[in-house]
Amino acid sequence: MLKSGDLLCLADAVLLPGFEGRTPPDWVRRRLGEGLAGVVLFTRNITGPAQVAELTAALRAENPAVLVGIDEESGEVTRLEVATGSSRPGAHALGVVDDVTLTEALARDLGGELAAAGITIDFAPSADVNSNPDNPVIGLRSFGADAALVSRHTRAFVRGLQSAGVAACAKHFPGHGDTSMDSHHGLPVVATDGIESALTPFRAAIREGVKAVMTGHLLVPAYDAVLPATLSPKVLTGLLREELGFDGLIVTDGIEMTAVSGAYGIGGAAARAIAAGADAICVGGEHADEATAVEVRDAIAEAVRTGLLPEERLADAARRVGELAAWTASAGAPVPEDGYLGLTAARRAIRVTRRTNAPVLPLTAAPHVVELTPEMNLAIDKNTPWGVGEPLAELLPGTAVTRLAAGEATGAVIERLIAGADGRPLVVVVRDAHRHPWQSEALRHLLSARPDTVVVEMGLPARSDLGAVHIATYGSARVCGQAAAEVITGTL
Repeated sequence: MLKSGDLLCLADAVLLPGFEGRTPPDWVRRRLGEGLAGVVLFTRNITGPAQVAELTAALRAENPAVLVGIDEESGEVTRLEVATGSSRPGAHALGVVDDVTLTEALARDLGGELAAAGITIDFAPSADVNSNPDNPVIGLRSFGADAALVSRHTRAFVRGLQSAGVAACAKHFPGHGDTSMDSHHGLPVVATDGIESALTPFRAAIREGVKAVMTGHLLVPAYDAVLPATLSPKVLTGLLREELGFDGLIVTDGIEMTAVSGAYGIGGAAARAIAAGADAICVGGEHADEATAVEVRDAIAEAVRTGLLPEERLADAARRVGELAAWTASAGAPVPEDGYLGLTAARRAIRVTRRTNAPVLPLTAAPHVVELTPEMNLAIDKNTPWGVGEPLAELLPGTAVTRLAAGEATGAVIERLIAGADGRPLVVVVRDAHRHPWQSEALRHLLSARPDTVVVEMGLPARSDLGAVHIATYGSARVCGQAAAEVITGTL
């Protein structure tokens, strides 16, 4: 067995912690110099591409082989563009358009931006088949509910991203789409009868040469009725490595998430994940401090000493991390794309349903916009801008905007809005109205008084028969709002 110091270095070689601040703290610099594998960036680390490029250069000065990861899916889950909203629509909008050439080009464009900022691995695309429309955490992050569609766009996204020199990472293996719970808060269960469909896009990603696969914190009774996938040798080694033949990097979703850390603690879950077949541990989404990173490193080393984790398995994991780092260092230079590619994609995804022959659109008078905003899952930064009000106000000056959260859209408030909007066009914007009864009730109240209302659904549209005109954007990214505003004003 390795000496204690060498064992700790080997444990560090599989860790990707997060940290606070827009510059690397001393502990991250020190640990990188001692062999820490890399880091994961979150919105707390980012003000813009130029600042991120400086940050990653500082990281690389300590360890030229550093892996720098990020959750940049485009659409709702954006880190680089959290201050403005994404300039690219998310996966579901791309699935609606169903043009793999467009998906590949958009991913290459995204990869070029990431590479220029010094990021080497993007935890995207979501290869989940969103077969449960009530899924609280996947939804728009998936290309769709059809396994074949998700597969072809997963492959296109992988091709595009990796052609720009950034490693793609298909997630959340073996498929988070057919679940009704968010693994940030509990342990979702994947139905046995849907597992083959869920696996189809991951098989496609592996055939395309995806460099990494991220585990989902999911219970998959078809393969392991006891351990979640991230901690299951049957799922990671038996299924992903041996049955599907994946030979790249297996990286965990945030190891501090309750679905895996609840039973074993953060360190215990990390050690068990490596033992099960994972190669890299993401930690620090919620615990971004040196103490947590030390706890995880020490727990992995202790698992080797006690026999829970074979030293050979840890060395193999570290080898795979190093191989991916070497690939990112030698990957080709990105090719710039059309700067309007994201807006073009968002425009193509728009679907309009007109329920009246009356000429409701285009609007020529400044409307009153009511945006009903639900609480979003933890994968989406709560400060990410969204909506139609702002881009509509640019096209129709004088547009009024009222935003209401759950608990604010009371009957009295709605009545005041209806009265205040008298004589003005009314636009109501919702996100996943079918999953939020309060949104549905507020919408019903508004439509009963104003049947001429234009309804914009920026989530998954369960219905298209709401409002005089129903506009589905299939996303809430900045460009989706802009495309909807163009439709409303007749400029698209």
